[in-house]
Amino acid sequence: MRTCKFSSVFLTLFMVVPFLLSAQEDDKYPMYWVHEDKVMPSMVAEYEKAAKMLADKCAEYNVDMPGWITTSSMDSRYLYVSKIKSLADITFEGMGELREKMGAEAFDQMFADMNKCYTAHGDYVITMDKDLTYMPEGITQTPEGEDYRKFYYLHSTPAKIGKLREKMLAIKELYQNKGSKISYRVYRSGFGTMGDFYMVAIASKDAVSYEVNGAANDKLLGEEAKPLFAEVMKYVTKLEQVTGAMRPDLAYTPNISN
Repeated sequence: MRTCKFSSVFLTLFMVVPFLLSAQEDDKYPMYWVHEDKVMPSMVAEYEKAAKMLADKCAEYNVDMPGWITTSSMDSRYLYVSKIKSLADITFEGMGELREKMGAEAFDQMFADMNKCYTAHGDYVITMDKDLTYMPEGITQTPEGEDYRKFYYLHSTPAKIGKLREKMLAIKELYQNKGSKISYRVYRSGFGTMGDFYMVAIASKDAVSYEVNGAANDKLLGEEAKPLFAEVMKYVTKLEQVTGAMRPDLAYTPNISN
């Protein structure tokens, strides 16, 4: 069992590392480290109190670690997303600095308060696919005034994921040709995720704006869109839809001028 497991891990790294190296050369596939907490609904208020303290204390002491943006979802998931250049950037060393500056007792209590609020947590990497992303006015994860989010996870298989990407390129071409006003970003599953998927992130002002803009976009795309979306779904094993919102109150950006 150990030999089999080692071989599997080695094969995964053999396949992933060249992709990560090439991604760094032209930044076509920027990488993001995601820490995800699955919070119990009854503990959301208490969890957010501790998460807010963590963000505030990191800002207060300007902790030397990757900053993060934060998203919370309707199903009580909290995603902390940091842009990284390589897997070596995945580090919690900054937490040691924060513990020293806050004091061990206060730091440990803050995490104890947070830890009792979730059922599971973990870390993984996703990569943005700029070729699939449609943001004609410039790519950004945080469009101003648009904190509402819809995430669509298109789960697939190793055998089908390549074809899925081809069909998603056709969708982007349609959006471009029609001059669609709906922008979206596309991310690919990466190191540490189970299974293969693309995740499509759409930003909007609020739920009403999302529905109104979506209806207008459907009309703009017209009948041409139906067979293209049908082709996409041939290579999707499961479609997961998640509603969420950006949480700037739980985010952290280090002050690099200090």
